[in-house]
Amino acid sequence: MNFDAFVSDIEKNHWNMHGVEVYKNNQLLYNYGDTVKGIYDIYSATKTILSIATGVAYDKRLIDINESILKYLPKQSVKSLSLSQKDIFKKLSIHRLLTMSVRDLPFRPEGNNYLDFALSCKITDPDERVFNYSNICPFLVGVALTELFEKDLGIVIEEKILKPLGITKYEYGRTPEGYFYGASQMKLTVHSLSQIGRLLYNNGLYEGNRIVSEEYVKMATSVQQMNREGGYGYFIWKYRDGFSINGKWKQKCYCLPKQGLMITYLSHIEDDSHDLLDSMEKNILGI
Repeated sequence: MNFDAFVSDIEKNHWNMHGVEVYKNNQLLYNYGDTVKGIYDIYSATKTILSIATGVAYDKRLIDINESILKYLPKQSVKSLSLSQKDIFKKLSIHRLLTMSVRDLPFRPEGNNYLDFALSCKITDPDERVFNYSNICPFLVGVALTELFEKDLGIVIEEKILKPLGITKYEYGRTPEGYFYGASQMKLTVHSLSQIGRLLYNNGLYEGNRIVSEEYVKMATSVQQMNREGGYGYFIWKYRDGFSINGKWKQKCYCLPKQGLMITYLSHIEDDSHDLLDSMEKNILGI
């Protein structure tokens, strides 16, 4: 492992890197940049936090992942659906939404009422399971969790996840209706995203405290839906022989339990290049 070479690549290439942490066997080995002071956009890494909240509901037996999303949405919204839309959404389970395996959903909800927009989407074949990345999936799961906990989901996440992990610096966004927007719009420090990663790396335990069950973490971090990137769990990506938490513009937490390694970085690089990843793999993983 050559962390100095990784830092040299960051600086030489002027990559917009906020900060990096590298852990070995749960111990912080290296860090660079601002890892504890500033909070930065984590974009779709927010989805992984929503997945953990789903695990909390799963452990309390509030939710059956194989049940239709309609069972858990506000009753008035379900009641107002046309018969054809109701028949379509009856076939969409929580599992299908967690794995992004619903064809035809647009990339994001729009308008002043995201729930109405989501439930009006036309889906040609609801039985077909194909990977289709859509922010509507986590949005609907978040609405369901709000109903199940009978409490604002943002507050639930603060109480059940962030506080037990010692995370005190954060921001999160809401939909026009006021729901916690679990698809994006969250800000954390680099170190805080590492704590989210460590929770999953340690199968739901953090500093000896059980936050979410090992059963759920195993499901969430395993390949549940194949895609061209190698596989997807419950709002968590497959990465080599481990998994990763991914944000839009290279916000990452790579967890490799078999190697005892975890690498977290928050950057803002708006391109599709693999240069940063290539440098990390070469200098940190030795690939």
